[in-house]
Amino acid sequence: MANRRASITDLAKQLNLSPSTISRALSDHEDVSQATKLRVRQLATALNYQPNQLAAGLRRGRSKMLGVLVPHIIGNFFPQVVHGIATEASLSGFNVMIFQSNEDEQQERKNIELLMNAQVEGILVSLANTTHNFEHFEMVQNNTIPLVFFDRIVEGIAGTSVGAVVIDDYQGAYEVVTHLVAQGCTRIAHFTGPLHLNIHRNRHQGYLDALQAHDLPAEEELTIFCEMTLDGGTQGMQQLLALPQRPDAVFSSIDVAAVGAMQVLKKAGIRVPQDIALAGFSNEQFTSFTDPAITSVDQHCELMGRTAVQLLLDMITDDPERPASPHNIVLKPKLLIRESSLRK
Repeated sequence: MANRRASITDLAKQLNLSPSTISRALSDHEDVSQATKLRVRQLATALNYQPNQLAAGLRRGRSKMLGVLVPHIIGNFFPQVVHGIATEASLSGFNVMIFQSNEDEQQERKNIELLMNAQVEGILVSLANTTHNFEHFEMVQNNTIPLVFFDRIVEGIAGTSVGAVVIDDYQGAYEVVTHLVAQGCTRIAHFTGPLHLNIHRNRHQGYLDALQAHDLPAEEELTIFCEMTLDGGTQGMQQLLALPQRPDAVFSSIDVAAVGAMQVLKKAGIRVPQDIALAGFSNEQFTSFTDPAITSVDQHCELMGRTAVQLLLDMITDDPERPASPHNIVLKPKLLIRESSLRK
């Protein structure tokens, strides 16, 4: 027993009582004598017995547990979203069970099955960037488990038990490009990830529409599809510098790729922002500490986590006396202008 947690069965065996009697004694039930209650509590203290709250909740039909599935817990964005989720869940008496898909669709599918088997009361998900098949989320719906997507979402899945919380990616990208144009940039490149993901598709569309609004051509060679990583940004910038006419600005769909681009420019002796301006998206913590600091878009990550939990709990509660909450919530982005794009 020294290597495992003491159970009600352990207490019952030592006291020669039934597990049900132990349970009633620990619950101070009136049909158990005071002498028996005292014996049970003394042994429970000696063995450091802790009740299994999850099992007790399941017996009552409630696990008080929420499942959370994110692509990864690195950088600033997802850890801050998860912090917001855990904080808001705790305020309502819920715990969270957190899994990572590691950007892998099959791992994402397995994690969804694990969360369902754990009988969580609701699931919060941000998609892996390789996910194209959404049958595992339909399975969640079929089991009537409330489901809220955040940041990276499945578009087209509807129902009373499905919701989404996102930032206005289109508007954020539009504002970035408009700012770069105001700084005198006329040949603006864009680093983007796979367009089947809503965040990259909407940011790319914001980029294209802002160019059009300012009578600038959307040149195909200036859209670089790359991994949203340091190496991806490095390779993307090298590709741009190899063009006959290089860009005078780069807008990256994710901050970390902008850092990779900056490293290439510094090695080549190209000045930021005087020769090529840079801007990213996500407001990762490191963007304030690069030299120069990188212009970015704040996604209000902790607010996104809190809002996603509030929406999920509204679905779980499903109180007919309460007005219905919107199942799709769009948060407003905030452009943070820093030295990497300030040419005027």
